[in-house]
Amino acid sequence: MTHTDAPVCMITGAASGIGAATAMRFARAGWSVAIGNFDETTRPGAFAVETGCRALGAQTLILDIDVSDDTACRRAVDTVSAHWQRMDALVNCAGTTRVIPHHALDDVDAAEFERVYRVNAIGLFQMTRAAAPLLRKSAEAGRSTSVVNVSSLAGLNGTGSSIAYAASKGAVNTMTLSLARSLAPYVRVNAIAPGMVDDGLLQRTLDPSHYRDVLARMKENSPLLRVSQPAEIAELAFFLTDQAPALTGQVIAAENGFLLVVP
Repeated sequence: MTHTDAPVCMITGAASGIGAATAMRFARAGWSVAIGNFDETTRPGAFAVETGCRALGAQTLILDIDVSDDTACRRAVDTVSAHWQRMDALVNCAGTTRVIPHHALDDVDAAEFERVYRVNAIGLFQMTRAAAPLLRKSAEAGRSTSVVNVSSLAGLNGTGSSIAYAASKGAVNTMTLSLARSLAPYVRVNAIAPGMVDDGLLQRTLDPSHYRDVLARMKENSPLLRVSQPAEIAELAFFLTDQAPALTGQVIAAENGFLLVVP
């Protein structure tokens, strides 16, 4: 058991991309960070994030969390509770997808929908449900508590890597509203809907040459002629957690103007 006066943030999917950048951002601000890792394949990335956070002076834990497994979610929260006796923020970054063209309807079967929803929607709910009592305990002690869900532009305009992915992120947006209502007044719940993020989930899904092509096309088609970096989304997650006491139930699009583009 370790006592900490620092606030505590748990981040799922923190071994790479947005999750890794978010862990570093909270560590830089003096938070203790629970780094959610998926399995042995992502553990080297989680160790690298932990090293970076500790270099900033943060206390850390690495937790194996397959959010599709409710038992794993509850076990992770129990570990944080036993170690730090508090949780002040949860950032749900864990996600999955496959690239399936939207017109290829026959390539998306029930199993693919279930696989994607199991992580992106059900897993997010299970992780939030597991964390809610500890977050409320912190709120009752007079601390500001927050959940930030990493959604996607796909959930706002029906684009993205597949129809199943877009639908799952639409569910995240709606769930953000429901959870914000259900957990008020103790816990604020908001979502960020990024557009293309370099070094994000898509990079781990496509081969390098295909990814470079997609990245170049997205930059060219963006009204701002750019894509986002993980650190930008991490900064927004930190703002929603630490600097926005009046915001709850919001889905904030950070998409370089793609919602302005006429389909």
